[in-house]
Amino acid sequence: MGFDSFLAFPLEVLPFIVLVLLIQFTVHEFAHAYAAYKFGDDTAYREGRVSLNPMVHLDIFGFILILLAGFGWAKPVPVRASRFKNPRAMSVIVSLVGPLSNLLLGIISIFIYALLIKTELIFAGSAGVTSAIEVFFNYMIHFSFLLFVFNLIPLPPLDGYRIVAEFLPLQTRYKLEQNAHWGTIIFLLLVFIEPLRRYTIGPVLTFGSDLSHLIFNWVLTLFY
Repeated sequence: MGFDSFLAFPLEVLPFIVLVLLIQFTVHEFAHAYAAYKFGDDTAYREGRVSLNPMVHLDIFGFILILLAGFGWAKPVPVRASRFKNPRAMSVIVSLVGPLSNLLLGIISIFIYALLIKTELIFAGSAGVTSAIEVFFNYMIHFSFLLFVFNLIPLPPLDGYRIVAEFLPLQTRYKLEQNAHWGTIIFLLLVFIEPLRRYTIGPVLTFGSDLSHLIFNWVLTLFY
């Protein structure tokens, strides 16, 4: 049994997966930290999280898990909403900018990739270089939209849960917070148990993939 049999991705594309996920996780967590800092909470800033250095956002176990199981996480950004002038509204924004940063990365990647194809710069190098560029952008676009949609699922510990929670009455929100650990357990079961994932999170992830193809095809029409 080879080493690649333990991985969620083919061994030959693993360097691209690692690079793409480092970019995606770093920008996502930086967006949270920067927004919180600009709104008056310097907790993440004091911990060095308002940075594009991947190492300050990397959770080793979460990163290894995504390579082995196809699911993982970065180090969560600490946020003290009580320091915001408008805690509920600003908390929503701080939570939302993470997924939006992934969406923005996806859109930028699509435009760059389409421009490379249009100008034929992608074919300027050797076949190996062309293949590497194609693989990188395919995964970059795929994970951008996947993480955008995935993080908006309203289950803890995802951003979607934090966003929805801010719109709930305080008493309801308090009860949810008391039982958030059950939501996390349910979420993990949905992710790791194949029959459950196929009919719950699976369609959401499929939507993310379909969305990336839709936008990519639309952008291509702008270049041709």
